[in-house]
Amino acid sequence: MVDITAKSNTLRIATAEALVEVSTSKTIEAIREHRVPKGDVFEMSRAAGLLGVKKTPELLPDCHPIPVEYTGFQFEIIDQTIKISCTIKTIYKTGVEVEAMHGASIAALNMYDMLKPIDKGVSIGAIRLMSKKGGKSDYATQVSNRSAAIIVASDSISAGKAKDQTGKMIEQFLSELGMNVSEFGIIPDEPNDIRLQVEKYLERKVDLIVVTGGTGVSHRDQTPEALSPLIEKRLPGVEEAMRAYGQNRTPVAMFSRSVAGISQNSILLGIPGSKGGALDSLKAVFPSLVHLFDVLNGTRHGK
Repeated sequence: MVDITAKSNTLRIATAEALVEVSTSKTIEAIREHRVPKGDVFEMSRAAGLLGVKKTPELLPDCHPIPVEYTGFQFEIIDQTIKISCTIKTIYKTGVEVEAMHGASIAALNMYDMLKPIDKGVSIGAIRLMSKKGGKSDYATQVSNRSAAIIVASDSISAGKAKDQTGKMIEQFLSELGMNVSEFGIIPDEPNDIRLQVEKYLERKVDLIVVTGGTGVSHRDQTPEALSPLIEKRLPGVEEAMRAYGQNRTPVAMFSRSVAGISQNSILLGIPGSKGGALDSLKAVFPSLVHLFDVLNGTRHGK
């Protein structure tokens, strides 16, 4: 199966549709009047569809077992067509499109089985996904005309004793989002140096400033102290999201003092210096953090 360990839980909703065609209006009358020999067509098909949803990962080898938290069926008669709608909700790392389509298709098959003794012309028509919501598709994943600056705060790298890997990784990550990494600096892990470098990028009105390194608990880790006086509005939810995401992957993430905030309409992020810690922090908040660029430009939430 596809590796989904890097994804975050979000609300996922999918609705699928299946069409059942009957050959005579007498079949529709039998359904309405509960005269089908095998029982109540809609209720039996609803039950079959529920089983279909639950059995999806057992029958389709690449589907992940997921916690299905809601399944709803609706049946609508339009002339000699019965439209079956299946809606599924979950809060998980992957979507429920296939489960919704499977539920609708099994409900349609059950309907066919119940109606064929009284209608030899019954058939199943289109089975299709009607809508889906959740995950990255709900957020902008490409950012145009947005600038970014990366500051690597490291005594060893600035002194030439080690090579930078984390800063280059961050640059690649942001570039893949569509951001223009216009500034890149490597400085010692000194609060005054960090503050001066950030102020320089703020003057240049860089949209996103990422400082990597100095978020731990050693006496040399002082990035949060350097950034805090510059932050006008703290973003505690962003900080919590980064730590929670990391904590699910390594227990030492609880020691991270990553910071996030807004200053002069720029977004400031202070994230770990390790490549893994920095990547986890970025994955935790992007692409949803892209929404902040629009908010800072005056766009209302939900627009």
